[in-house]
Amino acid sequence: MKKNNPRAEGPEGLVYTARLPLSSTTLNYLADLIRGHLRKIGSRWRALPAGKIAGIVLAVLRCDQRPGDLAGGNGVHRTTVTRWVREVVGLLAARAPRLDRMLKKIARSGGGVVLLDGSLIRTRRRTGTENRKNYSGKHKCHGLLVIALTDDKGRLAWVSAARPGRTSEITACRHDKLTAHLRAADLGAIADLGFIGLDDSGPDADPAVITGYKAARNRPLTRSQKLSNKALAAVRAPVEHGFAHLKNWRVLGKVRTDPKWATALVRALLILTNREVAR
Repeated sequence: MKKNNPRAEGPEGLVYTARLPLSSTTLNYLADLIRGHLRKIGSRWRALPAGKIAGIVLAVLRCDQRPGDLAGGNGVHRTTVTRWVREVVGLLAARAPRLDRMLKKIARSGGGVVLLDGSLIRTRRRTGTENRKNYSGKHKCHGLLVIALTDDKGRLAWVSAARPGRTSEITACRHDKLTAHLRAADLGAIADLGFIGLDDSGPDADPAVITGYKAARNRPLTRSQKLSNKALAAVRAPVEHGFAHLKNWRVLGKVRTDPKWATALVRALLILTNREVAR
């Protein structure tokens, strides 16, 4: 006897629902941002409402869902989802704070120091000589370097442009003229040992960047220097939490798109991260 069991999936493939670990406040904020943009450009029609588009974009950014999978489940084309993601990322990145304005805002609010750190965002390895500059000898992988500043509580305040992975942290900070901006705002920065040598102030001037002590082969650290390093490490702990919140967005697990788009992506995620943390 022949069994005629029905197929478990339809002609369009299997579709399932999942929960996003994000608040409705973030979803509503992004939906309002999309509605305002559509009114500004005079767009009267989209394949899906703004709230649905916001949910799809958040699924791509938070869970690193493939645009093709989301497109099949929502009845649109893959390129449409990709266009929505890039459009929303551009809108969010335009709201990222500038370095000088952010430092002045922290100074006006009574802050005295900021926390400085850098992190590598892994990228897909590509062939050719153009991708050699993205290889980081420190981390032994391809990636892009990002410098970030947080307040003393670990809230992300500013992120730099994404630079090739072979770039050192000191070089990236000097390219952004970080020490000059810190002195202009009358602020100081606390950083790890990787930023030793960044502050080029004179011996009589107050340092703009405070780091710990590094031991040498023939010059071990004294007890007081070890205690100072321990105290600075405790003060620097919140900046690690800030990067952890940023990297909760799984799209940063390994960037598979054009590295030039990574700067806008990181700055957009800065806005969304602050919305999630501050809720």
